[in-house]
Amino acid sequence: MYGAGDVRVIDVPDPVIQQPTDALVRVVSSCVCGSDLHPYHNLPVLPEGKPMGHEFLGVVEEIGAEVSTLAKGDFVISPFAWSDGTCDLCLEGLQTSCRHGGFWAGNGIGGGQAEAIRVPLADGTLVKAPVGEDSELLPSLLTLSDVYGTGYHAARKGGVTARTTVTVIGDGAVGLLAVLSARQLGAEQIILMGRHKDRTDLGIEFGATHVVAERGEEGITKVRELTRGDGTHVVLEAVGHMPAYEQALGVIRPGGVISRVGVPQYEEAPVGFGSLFGQNITLTGGPAPARAYIERLLPDVLDGKVNPGKVFDRTVSLEDSPAAYEAMDTRQALKVMIK
Repeated sequence: MYGAGDVRVIDVPDPVIQQPTDALVRVVSSCVCGSDLHPYHNLPVLPEGKPMGHEFLGVVEEIGAEVSTLAKGDFVISPFAWSDGTCDLCLEGLQTSCRHGGFWAGNGIGGGQAEAIRVPLADGTLVKAPVGEDSELLPSLLTLSDVYGTGYHAARKGGVTARTTVTVIGDGAVGLLAVLSARQLGAEQIILMGRHKDRTDLGIEFGATHVVAERGEEGITKVRELTRGDGTHVVLEAVGHMPAYEQALGVIRPGGVISRVGVPQYEEAPVGFGSLFGQNITLTGGPAPARAYIERLLPDVLDGKVNPGKVFDRTVSLEDSPAAYEAMDTRQALKVMIK
């Protein structure tokens, strides 16, 4: 990406092993993320360009001398951050805060929207999956790279259980998979706030019990009508813009938890007496340590018990990936896979 709205497909040198803990992966599937649309809207002009993509599946083509858990030919899932898996923060399940890790497409590391990628700290980062690269499960496996793990993180940090009522704000891929995750964790009332019927229909399929299309005060009133005036125990905010945060404040029950996983596009938010403190409301969330959840969520995907890959409604070639950004930005597509 060379600036806002300027996505190009270019030729770059093939990646090579640089450290003995590296692996080289041939990318089979990648995708465009909702968070990729933030720089698509506001990235300053960069003459050198910025590599893109942080979600991918692939096949290991080469490993460094110190890689011990992977072999050439392994099919692997990559989380959206790379990590060593051995530091204290990784062992606490916070791989996005790994003391030696980082994020794709920065600091000399390539992006996943490419034919191949060098994976640092491969033993700690990559997860093998017992499928081939032609598996019909690829869309669902790809969600484990980010959006399914992020939706699950929202629900888990929110403390969703069978006794909690839940509001999900946002009908993008993360919001819909937050619905799925809340249902998996036992929630019986899940209110999805979204206004795109094709998406909210999928949300109902994933487990939403109610859909509220209204926004602002009208939407807040509707949610409170559905919850005897109280609001819900948990709000999962999957948008990241201030109106979504304000909506979360409006529909949260006293003593409740707001779990944010939409990347905040603001620096300050109300947290004082009149917003969070006075009502004993907890604010949590953050970047999902997807690596911590892949092995937990993978069995149900492999068994076909869940199908999170339904969030992909379009597939393009790498050469057509600029059109994927436009399609998602204009709401012509929910989430686009890149083959």
